[in-house]
Amino acid sequence: MEQYKKLTSQRVHDVILRVIPGHFATPNSHVNYYMDMAALKSRMTEARAAAKALSEVYYTSHPVDTIVCMDGTEVIGAYLAEELTHVGVMSMNKHKSLYVLAPEYDMSGQMIFRNNLQQWIKDKNVLLLLASATTGKTVALAVESLKYYGAEIVGISALFSVATKIAGLPVYSLYTPADLPDYAAYTHENCPLCKKGIRVDALCNGYGYTPIR
Repeated sequence: MEQYKKLTSQRVHDVILRVIPGHFATPNSHVNYYMDMAALKSRMTEARAAAKALSEVYYTSHPVDTIVCMDGTEVIGAYLAEELTHVGVMSMNKHKSLYVLAPEYDMSGQMIFRNNLQQWIKDKNVLLLLASATTGKTVALAVESLKYYGAEIVGISALFSVATKIAGLPVYSLYTPADLPDYAAYTHENCPLCKKGIRVDALCNGYGYTPIR
């Protein structure tokens, strides 16, 4: 695989996304770039900057009670909760504090919440936070699961998203394909890279990647 390239968002200039060109297989598609979000999700300064940028769209919107973090975005979620609280976004929780949760998954990949956590989902205004959304299938399932537990979804935020709307909800993202014009995603069955005989460099998901050669 080639070396990282640093990508600056057209919207947020102080948040850097590292990308690697190649041939990558995700659970739902094949893509020609891997988005390495490890630093964004784990380094304090970058996570805080990402959270501040993501918070701006919610300053004057619906109250937020709970942030559900997918793809290992809990650090950003915590800073996002702090930022929303700081600017006065309302919470309907009796403690006047936002909750930050990471879901559990069953053997089929379905998002689940144990009984002791469901109190912070049911009848709550939930913001869904994730690393990336390409086809939107995984996010749509997450929205369906949260609604099953009684959540009122008030927003979907992502670090990178191809989709602008998922399950009827708008997606706010720091990065879009406009920031990486040659980015492409294909179905597993119709990947032109596979048809050209270009081997897959790595398997990847929202948590990271595993080289296969």
